[in-house]
Amino acid sequence: MTNMAEDLKAPDLTGGVPLRGGAISPEDRRHTTHRRSTRERKKRTTNVIIYGALVVLVVALMMPFIWMVSSSLKENNQVLTVPIQWIPSEFVWSNYTDIWTRIPMMGYLQNSLYLAVIITCLQVLTGSLAAYGFSKVRFPGRDVLFLCYIGTIAVPWQAYMVPQYIMMQQLGLTNSFNALILLQAFGAFGVFLMRQYYMTIPDELCEAARIDGLSEYGIWARVILPLSKPALASLALLTFVNTWNDYMGPFIYLTSNRLWTVQLGLRSFVGQFDAEYAMIMTGSVISVIPILFIFLLGQRYFIQGIATSGMKG
Repeated sequence: MTNMAEDLKAPDLTGGVPLRGGAISPEDRRHTTHRRSTRERKKRTTNVIIYGALVVLVVALMMPFIWMVSSSLKENNQVLTVPIQWIPSEFVWSNYTDIWTRIPMMGYLQNSLYLAVIITCLQVLTGSLAAYGFSKVRFPGRDVLFLCYIGTIAVPWQAYMVPQYIMMQQLGLTNSFNALILLQAFGAFGVFLMRQYYMTIPDELCEAARIDGLSEYGIWARVILPLSKPALASLALLTFVNTWNDYMGPFIYLTSNRLWTVQLGLRSFVGQFDAEYAMIMTGSVISVIPILFIFLLGQRYFIQGIATSGMKG
């Protein structure tokens, strides 16, 4: 009796069906082991397929950048060869030294950096302020006004490009950075992004701050902003990249060579009948480095901000 009771109390370590007296049959053990090994093989196979597909996708996305780097180390007549020569027969490192003397590259980089930093700071400031009003301050018609404001995203820039230029011309702001700064300091997308993130912050925090006597600006600065680093980093990174890569805005409003950005400066290598593609690729690689550096610094906040901006509650 004692042995039988102990057998019944023994734990089932194999997952099989116990026989009379608590014993596990060898056949049940084999079936259980087979099912487990089959599940593990299927899981490993699925993981291999998923990771393989991701690797292929990453390689496909990186191919333009790899080609750009490869072309920047070639002679001009070797850039557009067919088939593509991914590894240059001879690395022309002098391209990265010649470009600084061929065009005022440093001045173009400084102009791009100046515009990108100023516009990014203003976008973050105005976007976060407007988003706070649309998410945490109650006033009549708030949601309707927000929808109308966000609806401007659907209007293409080409539709109001000419009236916008006429306004800047009448204000005497053409051929200056002020026109670009004024036009790009406010953005509906930034307000939308920040508002979606602010909606995830409990309203009770704002109510408690109001009871303690904080003004709306105090709540925004002391309560909301410290909790919004991911969203702020996401907006700052997106605005910086868009401003740095902008071509049409500087092309329309900046006519003086000393005010050109790096995107306009690379046009110097495009002639009437030919273009120096090797130098264009060299300048493109140099122009990508600041963006890559900024993204590496803020990628953690950027990913977190994008992942949580669409959530509420």
